[in-house]
Amino acid sequence: MKQQKTGLYILIVYCVMQLSGAIFTPLLHKLFVSRDFENPVLLSYGWWVFISMGVATLITLLLVRKNDDFLTPLKGKPSPLGKTVGWGVLGFFLVLLGQGVAANIEIKLGVEPGSENTAQFIEIAHAVPLAIFSIVLFAPILEELIFRRLIFGSLLPKTNFFVAAAVSAIVFGIIHFDFTHILLYAVSGFIFAFIYHKTKRIMASIISHMLLNGFVVLFQFYGEAIQKFLETYTNMH
Repeated sequence: MKQQKTGLYILIVYCVMQLSGAIFTPLLHKLFVSRDFENPVLLSYGWWVFISMGVATLITLLLVRKNDDFLTPLKGKPSPLGKTVGWGVLGFFLVLLGQGVAANIEIKLGVEPGSENTAQFIEIAHAVPLAIFSIVLFAPILEELIFRRLIFGSLLPKTNFFVAAAVSAIVFGIIHFDFTHILLYAVSGFIFAFIYHKTKRIMASIISHMLLNGFVVLFQFYGEAIQKFLETYTNMH
């Protein structure tokens, strides 16, 4: 019962965070416009993404801290710390591989590569660099606790791994509101669920998720520079 209450509170915090932008983003926009800031739209979204996700993450972690049993719902012995970190890193590469397969399938289905959702977040991060914390740190923590711990963790005892992982992965894809690339998000979500199930520790899937988002941000910001460096290095050798 205590775990269910904690899960409900975390879900409420997440939903409030998602809906809060409708109220506070316009207020921030008016503030930036009144002070003649450039790109007031991006600034208002960027600052509210950082503030709302930061506050939601803090509240969520406080809720989790009050309930020690919340993070251990899966049957079986949790992996030791070293193995958990190792699976977290391995999960990142598994997700890259899975996304590569999913991207090829999407291309064959006529879907153009490149996520609009990711592009919008990167544009916001350029305007408000602090928003990078939301992408790389806050989002993985919140999303893994919601989609893997709550949804997957709740369905697993009542169904089986594949059903629980598939449902949590599909909901994970839907919530990103990038339906053209829902397969890409769903594959990622399925692999995150596998990492969580394998280690019995949500920390492992959070590490994988953080590494993935960090890689995406790094590539989006410095992709051209990295490509030029690799071309130069290859030509020298």
